[in-house]
Amino acid sequence: MSDQDSGYSYGDYNKSGFFIFVFSFAFSILFFVYLGYFHEGVDLKEINEQATALKAQAAAEDAKVVDVSGVENPWVTSEDMIAHGKKVYSAQCAVCHGNSGLGNGPAGKSLNPPPRNLVEGGWVKGGTSKELFLTLTNGLAGTSMAAFGHLSKTDRWGLVHYVRSITKDKPEDDAAALEAFAKEQ
Repeated sequence: MSDQDSGYSYGDYNKSGFFIFVFSFAFSILFFVYLGYFHEGVDLKEINEQATALKAQAAAEDAKVVDVSGVENPWVTSEDMIAHGKKVYSAQCAVCHGNSGLGNGPAGKSLNPPPRNLVEGGWVKGGTSKELFLTLTNGLAGTSMAAFGHLSKTDRWGLVHYVRSITKDKPEDDAAALEAFAKEQ
């Protein structure tokens, strides 16, 4: 059987595919010529300098030591106590509650019920400083919120201050009642 008998010619076979192939091949050659001879390229030294600067900045932030040993009243909010609480949070809480407190930490994904979104609040036992301190100390029965009473009081107060600094649901504290509570702890 010949080509003419079947009404089919190999000369017409897939001309559009052939043209696309030739165009793609020519474009690729021109593109690589452009990259090789005309394009300025990427300055890897500049990228390395930027990466080094970012790493140094992150290391400086991590190395910043907040000395709260001289804080006489850890229940009183201060920038140092918030910074200390953030460091404790990163080490103790972020795995469940997430780095920014949204309840989306890597370990929290497998917990039922999921960890609290600390930014939105919606507190089970209340969101005052006293109530948050008690929650940290005793945990929450029926949830995966463990007790952190093993942490020092200063660490727990730092966590309270940090959580209250990131939450939108922050009820007012009664300063006198908070001081009385803190002193009996």
